[in-house]
Amino acid sequence: MNNKTPMVFREMILPFILLTTCFAAWGVAANMTDPLVKVFSKIFTMSSLESALVQFAYYGAYFCLALPAAFINRRFSYKTGVLTGLGFAALGAFMFYPASQAMTYGYFLAALFILAAGLSILETSANPFVIAMGPVGNATRRLNFAQAFNPVGCNIGVFLGATLILTQLNPATGEERAAMAPAELLAIQSSELDAVMVPYVGMACVLVLIWMAIALMRIRPTREKIVAHSRDIHLGATLGRLVRNRHYRFGVIAQFFNVGAQTCVWTFTIQYVMDALSVNEARAGDFLQYSLILFLVARFAMTWLMGYIRASKLLAGLSVLAAALCGFMIASPDIAGVWALVGISGCLSLMFPTIYGIALQGLGEDTKFGAAGLVMAILGGAIMPLVQGAVIDAYGATLSFIVPAACFLVVARYGLFDLKAERKAHASAARPAVV
Repeated sequence: MNNKTPMVFREMILPFILLTTCFAAWGVAANMTDPLVKVFSKIFTMSSLESALVQFAYYGAYFCLALPAAFINRRFSYKTGVLTGLGFAALGAFMFYPASQAMTYGYFLAALFILAAGLSILETSANPFVIAMGPVGNATRRLNFAQAFNPVGCNIGVFLGATLILTQLNPATGEERAAMAPAELLAIQSSELDAVMVPYVGMACVLVLIWMAIALMRIRPTREKIVAHSRDIHLGATLGRLVRNRHYRFGVIAQFFNVGAQTCVWTFTIQYVMDALSVNEARAGDFLQYSLILFLVARFAMTWLMGYIRASKLLAGLSVLAAALCGFMIASPDIAGVWALVGISGCLSLMFPTIYGIALQGLGEDTKFGAAGLVMAILGGAIMPLVQGAVIDAYGATLSFIVPAACFLVVARYGLFDLKAERKAHASAARPAVV
C-alpha cells in the first residue's frame, strides 16, 4: 500500500475527528443496553424471551429509521443526518427519567426505541460520511479506523452498566421477590430502576455537547464531497439497481447475520458465564468487559493488518474461527468455554465495517440508500436474540450459542464470495481482448 496516500482529505480532518466521537457514543449506548436484558429479567421477573424485547426495540428502531435517514442525507447532507440522529438519541436517553418514575417495562422499551431511532439515523449518516472523507482506495480501511473508536465507547458502556447498574441489583431471587410484601418489592424495584436511569441521562447530556460541536463545524460547499450532485430522488430506480446488485444484496444478508451474532454473543454472555462458573451478575459482567477490551484492541490490530491482507480474506477466516469457538464453548461449559466466549469478540472486531465497506463499493449515487439498507440489516440484532432467548428457555444458555455459530458461517460465506468475485475480475482483466 502506498504510504503517501492520505487516510483523510486535509480539509476533512476536523470533521473526521468529531465523527469518531459519534462512533464512540453509539458504542456506549449499545453496550449499556446489552446488560438490560438480564437486568429487566430480574427486576420484572420475566423469561429470557420476554426480556430480549429490549434488543427487539433497540435494533427494530434501526430497521425503521434507516430509510428515512437516507432521504435526509440525499435531500440535505450527511451533516444534517448526523445532527438529526444525535438529537433523537439525546431525547430517548432523557426519557429514561420519566420511565424510571413510571416503573413500567413498556416505557423503557419506548425510550430505547427513540434512543435507537436516533442512533440509526446517526449511523446511516456517519458511516458513508467517513467513507467520503478520503480516497476511494482506502475507504474500507478508513471506516475500520473510525469504527475502532466504537469499542472505546463499548468498553465505557460495559463499565457503566457493570458499575452503575449491575452492582445495584438486589440479590433477591425471583422466588424471594414473589414472596415479598408489595411495598417492599416496589421499593426494591424503584431503587433498581433509578440505577438504570442515571447513566442514560448522563449520556444524554454528552450527546447534547457532541451535537453542539458538530453543529458549529463548517464544511466548505465547494469541497464537500458528501452532498449528491443531484437531490432528485428516484427511489424505485435506486432500489431496483440495489436489489439487482448481487454483491450488495449478499452484503445486506451478511450484515443481518453479523449483527445478529454480535448481539447474541454480548447479550447472553452474562447468562452463559453465570451458568458455567456459578457466579453472580456483577462477576459475570467482568467477562463482558474483558470481551469488549479484546474487541477494542483487535479493531486497531485488524485495521493495521488490512494494510497487508485483503479485508474479505480476514473476514472469512475470523468468521470460521468464531463459529469454531461457539462450538467449543457448547462442548466445554467451564472456564475454558468462558474464555472461548471472550475470544469471539476478537473475531467480531472487523466484521461490521468490513462488510459495510465491501458492500458499498462501486455504488456511486446509490450509496446513500445502499448505506440505509446496510443499517436496516441491523434488524438481525432484534431478531436473532429472540431466537436465542427461546433456545435458552427450552435448552439452556450453553446450547443456545449454536445460534450465533450459524450466523458466523453466513458471514464467512460472504467473505469467500468477495474473494471469488475479485479473482474473476482479475481473470477477466488479464484475458486478451478478442479482435
